[in-house]
Amino acid sequence: MPASRPATGRRPRRRTRIAVALAGVLATTLAMSACAGPGSTGPAEITFHMSKPEAIPYFRDLVRQFNSEQSDVRVTLDTASNLSAGFLRGNPPDVGLLNYNMEMARFMERGALSDLSDMPEADRIRPDVQELVDQYATYPGRTSVLPYSVAAASVIYNVAMFEEQGLEVPKTWDEFVEVCETLEAAGITPIYSTYKDPWTVGQGLFDYTVGGSIDVAGFYEQMNELGTEVGPDSPVSFQKTLAEPVERMLQIADYSQPGAESRGYGDGNVAFANEEAAMYFQGPWALGEIAKTNPDLELGTFPLPVTDDPDDLEVRVNLDLALWIPESGTDQEAARTFVSYLMQKDVMDDYNAAFLGFGTTTDAAPVTDERIIGMQEYYDDGRFYQGPSRAIPLTIPTDNYIQSMVTGGDPQRILATLDADWARLALRG
Repeated sequence: MPASRPATGRRPRRRTRIAVALAGVLATTLAMSACAGPGSTGPAEITFHMSKPEAIPYFRDLVRQFNSEQSDVRVTLDTASNLSAGFLRGNPPDVGLLNYNMEMARFMERGALSDLSDMPEADRIRPDVQELVDQYATYPGRTSVLPYSVAAASVIYNVAMFEEQGLEVPKTWDEFVEVCETLEAAGITPIYSTYKDPWTVGQGLFDYTVGGSIDVAGFYEQMNELGTEVGPDSPVSFQKTLAEPVERMLQIADYSQPGAESRGYGDGNVAFANEEAAMYFQGPWALGEIAKTNPDLELGTFPLPVTDDPDDLEVRVNLDLALWIPESGTDQEAARTFVSYLMQKDVMDDYNAAFLGFGTTTDAAPVTDERIIGMQEYYDDGRFYQGPSRAIPLTIPTDNYIQSMVTGGDPQRILATLDADWARLALRG
């Protein structure tokens, strides 16, 4: 599954904007060149790894503009290298900008990523956003990763359908059920679901329901501490802690269209664009795909309410992109120069506007796209959680387990299997 999909094809602003952004980093570049000594010939050569498919053209243009505006650092965009192999060979890319997940966390916890805490850019990161990195892994005394963009996800809804039925955005569980019942009574499918692709169930229905019900970070902290002791009698476990949220998840699933088990992500985007349902449990990456079929469709977003307290409302987030520099890079000073350029406020704001991301810095511009603006207040207040399905090691087929639950599998048996898998991996260490 891609971390996100594009909302527009917008490219970076033109050279005049880039020249202004570069002014803030050229002093560092020139100082670096002076330190290189009279024997230096040509620019410092570094590689920049960025493998988010839909953003490659965007960053290719950005690299081209950076290289054309100065002559001290030459960046080569790398979109195909195997990261694990590069780190094992001691030849990783000099700068990485990737979706931050458990795979990247293992490089951090082994000390393979350098400390960026002394960079001025690190001081601009929102503390609650930096904490999202730490939920995966940390390395003592280091700030190894700088969050670049956050993807916030919640329920996508058809604004016109809600207005025609006299519905307001629900803020409690009872209100959400009432919305679904009203839609069904009017002959409208409440939710379009795509169970054929397991990841869509994990990142949407499961994450929204579970994430809105529990303290996700606290739950996994306890699960990690328990390790091999996780099970039916432990203080927390999948089968104990998630039993009630999963029950509500299955109740929500009943409001889906018939045949959801045979519909995939692409089917869902087209069907929702054709107004075959009022709500869709997908992230911002789906909005651009929906617009390809129906560019005039008016959409909004709201966090799924799964309790009867509006103060519990939160949105699901993931670190769409995060920056890092490896310890074994070829030229860390040149890498830092490029990182400083990428983290210019205007450069970051342009990327987030183009790809429907939320800024990670204290000076980030707010979102303006009406389709996601409904999540801004929750993001501003730090009312968000990382998807609980993404915090489970990839060797456990979590999405397939969740798919089994919504297609008729016994939820308690499946949650018990998750506990057993978790304890087994902890035993292997």
